[in-house]
Amino acid sequence: MASTVPAKRAGAPSALRRLYVIRFAFAVAWAGLLLLVADSNLSVGAKLLLFPYPAFDVAAAIADVRSTRGDGPLKGLYVNIAISSLAAVGIAVASASGVADVLRVWGAWAVVSGLVQLLVGTARRSMGGQWAMIFSGGISVLAGATFIRSASQDDPSLTTLAGYATLGGIFFVISAFRLSRSTHEGRAPIR
Repeated sequence: MASTVPAKRAGAPSALRRLYVIRFAFAVAWAGLLLLVADSNLSVGAKLLLFPYPAFDVAAAIADVRSTRGDGPLKGLYVNIAISSLAAVGIAVASASGVADVLRVWGAWAVVSGLVQLLVGTARRSMGGQWAMIFSGGISVLAGATFIRSASQDDPSLTTLAGYATLGGIFFVISAFRLSRSTHEGRAPIR
């Protein structure tokens, strides 16, 4: 879910706004589809749906790098690209083992990428509109720990991932709205 670093170019806030709205739409659509196919036996539909979520995170981070190219350190985005790429592969492999292993991999990814999102959102505070990304990163860390813990339950479920994706999407659209308000002429950034 991490996707932010300092951005100074005039077009960067506009590009981030668009990216955040796209991430919201993807997360909500993905969550809805997961709820339709998720079961305790990890159906073929659920297996096919799991990989695209972290893969989309990679694509979004790449788009973010392009929109903020040359504007400060991009380490957080590059770390996120690497983490989400590993998560996509790990989730694809874990889906052959079952729901518990998927939740463990997803949980580890949520913890690490949440930390990155929290740190990078903090670095972008001067742009405005980043408090939602900071909060989302913190929630991602907590949710990841919960996924790992729930993997040891008797009947773990993938439906919690739909809630996680939806909440993350909501934070992206809030940040897009706040970023939009902070970039109007004559207004100070809204943090």
